[in-house]
Amino acid sequence: MSETPEQKARREIDAKLIASGWLVQDRDDLDLTAGRGIAVREFPMKSGFGFADYLLYVDRKALGAIEAKAEGTLTGVEAQSAKYAAGLPDNLPAYRRPLPFLFESNGAVTFFTNGLDPKPRSRKVFSFPRPETFAEWLSQLYPLRARLTHLPELDETGLWKVQAQAITNLESSLAKADLRALIQMATGSGKTYTAVSAAYRLLKFGGAKRILFLVDRGNLGKQTEDEFANYTPPDDTRKFPTLYTVQRLRSNSPRVYTNSRIDIEPGYIALRHPKGRNRNTDSGEKVMAARPSGMSGCPMLDGDKLAENNLSIVGVFTDYCRERGVAFGEAATRVLALLNGRP
Repeated sequence: MSETPEQKARREIDAKLIASGWLVQDRDDLDLTAGRGIAVREFPMKSGFGFADYLLYVDRKALGAIEAKAEGTLTGVEAQSAKYAAGLPDNLPAYRRPLPFLFESNGAVTFFTNGLDPKPRSRKVFSFPRPETFAEWLSQLYPLRARLTHLPELDETGLWKVQAQAITNLESSLAKADLRALIQMATGSGKTYTAVSAAYRLLKFGGAKRILFLVDRGNLGKQTEDEFANYTPPDDTRKFPTLYTVQRLRSNSPRVYTNSRIDIEPGYIALRHPKGRNRNTDSGEKVMAARPSGMSGCPMLDGDKLAENNLSIVGVFTDYCRERGVAFGEAATRVLALLNGRP
């Protein structure tokens, strides 16, 4: 018997929650001690508020809810998830009331509203945040969007007038929570320096965790890397890379290591790299490829699964032993743990 659209959506939501570190439980089997993040299906709310499709708990306290819908029916359901935010029974422990974190999802598409933002609004996200991420947000005095509304006045030391104007206008746009911001500057006006200056302020005063700087040519990547390396902020004598990690991703087509996987110790892996066993990342066909070089930080993919259209990232490349023909890296589980602040 084929599953209904609603059943398919919930199956996909379950899978995404589990992949993000949540334990998914039925209401009758609820055990808040089973893990840090618990997603409870079909949770009864206050009288008149119905059932939350999923109620989210972190450290045994409620903090959010998910409204699940069949594919193609997300329009207009934000108000329904907002109803769940206010409908939590009074006797249940919660971080805040109404619940701050609300989702609408059909499994394929997910929208998220952060009630801690100064002007909460629904936005599309690729998946559900991990329980540790929610805990970190709740521990902060102000969320990122609020911090962006209180950036200190710009120190224009070392900036041209047009550069200072660009940074000021960008920060004004961020403070208004505009969906997009575009800086247009003439050739030779110092666009890269302006971007580096803005990035420094977002990291130091805005509390941003990561900033992705994209370019469309390799020589621009080198130019940008040099600009970051040589940048000295107006309020510190140290160079930018001394204050914050700057990593240039040098390969836009990471090779795929296949063959046998070796778990050499907890958290670390190795993949053998014989010629002819690499696979084209588009077609999945086996190709002859050069041995890896300059690929530190690139993802290590399972090429055999890639041929089955399964992009399975097994780790992050760190080193290559030419004599043994083995690529070494940190396992994906360890990398995710480090990104979430766990040893």
